[in-house]
Amino acid sequence: MHHFEYVTKGQAAPVKKDLIAILNAVQDILRNDFTFRYDFIGSSSRNMITREVNGNIGFDFDINVEINDSEPEHTPKQIREMLKLAFDRIAPQYGYSDAEQSTRVLTIKFKDTAHSKILHSCDIAVVNNYTDEDGYEGQQYIRYEKKSNRYVWAEQPEGYYMLQEKVEWIDSNDLRPELRELYLRKKCENTNRNNKSRVLYAQAVHEICQKYGYYD
Repeated sequence: MHHFEYVTKGQAAPVKKDLIAILNAVQDILRNDFTFRYDFIGSSSRNMITREVNGNIGFDFDINVEINDSEPEHTPKQIREMLKLAFDRIAPQYGYSDAEQSTRVLTIKFKDTAHSKILHSCDIAVVNNYTDEDGYEGQQYIRYEKKSNRYVWAEQPEGYYMLQEKVEWIDSNDLRPELRELYLRKKCENTNRNNKSRVLYAQAVHEICQKYGYYD
């Protein structure tokens, strides 16, 4: 049994302020190569950031970086590597580690090395929002395929789009307070390490939708 709690806006605000400063500096570094916009997504955009009381991994932010060029001159690998180099120049000035590359994101971590803790972290994904010839709105992201050691533009899975629709329905029916309660309970009761926060959130959304008739 874990003990998670919601991070207050007051606790999250100074961290978000530093992350914005880091992102703005990275924009300046890369301005001659490409420009980008960024959006805070996930739990921070929903005011549902959690952390485990007395845990050692803190809380995290999720950010989408979107290249402004409609047809970027650089390859997915070049974009991710250029971003990493820029974050590695700036993030340590604010107490963060160098950026770590993973399948979907770059991650910077603010560590308390003396106590072997991560106080907070930030995952940065590179995305491309588009509208196809049929008017369908979609999103791609830069994905690192470890087996082939290459970076590619990959389509978001179908569940990504379905989740957004369900959350909008929950909000339109004023069910956000119940979703917050259920999600936090799931975090506290979770015993499967493979169930990441986004999985537990999706499960909570599904259960609320099922309970109140979204699927009827």
